[in-house]
Amino acid sequence: MNPITLLRVQGTDVAVRLSGDRGQPALLMIHGFPSSSESFRHVIDPLARDCFVIAPDLPGFGRSSPIEPASFSRLADIVGELLERLGVASFHLYLHDHGAAVGLHLATRTPDRIRGLIVQNANAHESGLGPQWLATRAYWKAPSPEREAEATAHLSFKGTRDQYVAGIPDDLAARIDPQQWERDWRTMNLPGRLATQRQLVLDYRHHVARFADIADWLARWQPPALMLWGRHDAFFALEETLSWMKDLPRMEAHILDGPHFLLETHAAECAALMRAFIERVETRHRPNP
Repeated sequence: MNPITLLRVQGTDVAVRLSGDRGQPALLMIHGFPSSSESFRHVIDPLARDCFVIAPDLPGFGRSSPIEPASFSRLADIVGELLERLGVASFHLYLHDHGAAVGLHLATRTPDRIRGLIVQNANAHESGLGPQWLATRAYWKAPSPEREAEATAHLSFKGTRDQYVAGIPDDLAARIDPQQWERDWRTMNLPGRLATQRQLVLDYRHHVARFADIADWLARWQPPALMLWGRHDAFFALEETLSWMKDLPRMEAHILDGPHFLLETHAAECAALMRAFIERVETRHRPNP
């Protein structure tokens, strides 16, 4: 297991897994809901052969303290300062789920820092928001206690488990360790954590409102990009993959027979694809001898 370092950033304790040589290209890996840097436990070691891997627990997740109020912009502020503390000037950016709302703030603020983009079941287009988002959209449009209850119904043990196994074939579900969602649910019940999650459900509307700005960034900067997508994702529609590929015509895309939490079932394949992608990008930018 990769050791966890605890750093004080903007007045809150941030847990982060650091691995690899700091002289290597940096890779920032941002997890999604309801997990933590634990999501990357199977890929950090192989990736650290070529990269300086930085995998924080976002505030209010894992071992990082919650902040009040919580927003994706504020989470990005904290991750940005963490990178400064670590002396990271540029980095490859791995996005998953909620991590997209955080990481794309960083990317659009300082586009020249992004060496490459790795998209793993991460949404940045309307196409990803299918019918299952209707209750959440209604809450965004006109917040009320009743609509909040509907939009946050997944903040339960069953909802936490569903993030891993909802709608996926039985053989894939059997490959996922139940300890992952059990640990996530225990963490969510610590003081302040459910409040964080409720605030982020509402704040996700601001991520959706930024889709046009994100599209402009993608169109202008065209970062080298790799897609790793679990086709059995119950939360982001498969049409989202086409939207990413239209925005980034040179994106290398892999649609795998996996779930929303793809690294739970396809860690070895994804690690190999990420290492090969990063090597190609770095070779392209390496000065000739």
